[in-house]
Amino acid sequence: MNIVFKTLFFLFLFVAGKTSGQQFVYTPVNPAFGGNPYNYSWMLSSAQAQNDIKTASSTPTTSTSTNTLNNFAQSLNQQILSALSQQIVAKEFGENALTAGTYTLGTYQINITNQTSGLNISILDNSSGASTTVTVPYF
Repeated sequence: MNIVFKTLFFLFLFVAGKTSGQQFVYTPVNPAFGGNPYNYSWMLSSAQAQNDIKTASSTPTTSTSTNTLNNFAQSLNQQILSALSQQIVAKEFGENALTAGTYTLGTYQINITNQTSGLNISILDNSSGASTTVTVPYF
């Protein structure tokens, strides 16, 4: 038993003396966390391949020309509403007061009324039914 113990002890010292380790270095894979930026396209394609949820935007139902026309109409509505808001601010805080009335711009219906607290502007989207009310106080 003593000989076996001594043999195993010297064998352990011999093996332990000859082994060496290396330093562990972590390298991230995701480019968002400092990884290689060339991994981005591979990670994106891998994620898209695993995505089994189909959304309305991933399955086109309308043609490109219809989408372009819708984008144009939406951009035009936004520009008209922006110009109207600039006129409201300029006329309310300028010399000429804004006249009360109802304006229709595309799917938007804008009601402007004078109240004791200030100018009341109600915007109604006829397509979705959403409405917004803004009160501009008198100064």
